[in-house]
Amino acid sequence: MRITGYRTLTTVQEWGRPVGDANGVFADGAVPVPIVIVDTDEGIAGFGIGPHVEIERIFAAIHGEDPRAVTTLYDRMLRHTFKAGHAGPVFGTIGALDTALWDIKAQAAGQPLWRLLGGRDRVVPAYASGLDIALTDDQLVATYDAYARYGLRAAKLKGGLDIERDRHRLWLVREVLAEGGDGPRPGLMLDVNEAWTRKQAVRHVCEIERTLDLIWIEEPVRRWDAEGLAAVGRGVRASVATGENLTGLEQYRPLIAAGAVDIVQTAAVGGVTHFLRVAALAHAYDLPVSPIGNTPVGLLHAATSVPNHLTSELQDLHPPVGVTIDLHVADGAFILGDSPGLGVRVDEDRIRAAVGRPRARTADGPDVRPERAGRRLLAGADGVATAGALPVPPVQSRNEVSPIARH
Repeated sequence: MRITGYRTLTTVQEWGRPVGDANGVFADGAVPVPIVIVDTDEGIAGFGIGPHVEIERIFAAIHGEDPRAVTTLYDRMLRHTFKAGHAGPVFGTIGALDTALWDIKAQAAGQPLWRLLGGRDRVVPAYASGLDIALTDDQLVATYDAYARYGLRAAKLKGGLDIERDRHRLWLVREVLAEGGDGPRPGLMLDVNEAWTRKQAVRHVCEIERTLDLIWIEEPVRRWDAEGLAAVGRGVRASVATGENLTGLEQYRPLIAAGAVDIVQTAAVGGVTHFLRVAALAHAYDLPVSPIGNTPVGLLHAATSVPNHLTSELQDLHPPVGVTIDLHVADGAFILGDSPGLGVRVDEDRIRAAVGRPRARTADGPDVRPERAGRRLLAGADGVATAGALPVPPVQSRNEVSPIARH
């Protein structure tokens, strides 16, 4: 079997409401989802989610190779970016291609990827994550009530602009999840997406912890600030979670060595090989790992095979437009299917018809850091949108059976 080519697409995640974080909001709720499809001479195609940056140069490292040699091809792609470096979206391109190769390998073996990687159990514990900073109270309650109907008992809220508002919203979600049934009390996490200084982080988390327990505080300061993350960890009860924006083991090592991270995260666009290596590194230090991203399907399969997986992020209950995935959500977990590979099917015609021309990037979305992030004297004082500040449509009702599993 040989790799013969690739195709790129960009579909969209249609949330039906504004989504975002402390850095900004997609007001129309339409989030671009880049896709890479790798073709082979035996007709098996692999699927990956991630950027297309420098893809021609990176693909040259694997063109004509046997796709089943996944881990060595991953290192070839890294070597092809040696001079310019593999940080940022280039790393995401490598991860997308890597995930597609794992998909091909598992399809060729006639097995779901979770089984090929050595997983015993197809059940992957999940937590709810609504990218919810722009929601009103009523919308927030409705959103997390939908998650609770699938058994979700832990939730991560977006915040960092207004501490009183954050505490109020955390209490609202806690009550929603508590109504989901008997058992342990709901778990809460807060993600501020690098919006604070070290002192702000400690002061604000301690204030929240006067009345609420947090499982973790996510990215309280800049992603590379090992000393700052460690200082936050020493100053609060909650665990410190970070890693979704790190690229390569070399960026994790100083954080782990400094005791700066308690929950080691990896993003779906980092790829399967990257996740497996990060999980092994974290396991050596008795640290848990937690994949993030909207339906991080490749990492869900990989999570079944590592001993230190804690929980995985569940964002929208619907897959991106034109994508179907052989999994469903029940009892607070992703339940992976038996389809060979990742179990992903892509309707390219539907994507092209629905998405059309790529949407232009804006200067105020969540992927653009605000000019005064980390330098706000008073939360919300510089005109940054906070919850309730945007006109938002009502949250649409969800079906009781998770549509993410539909084919």
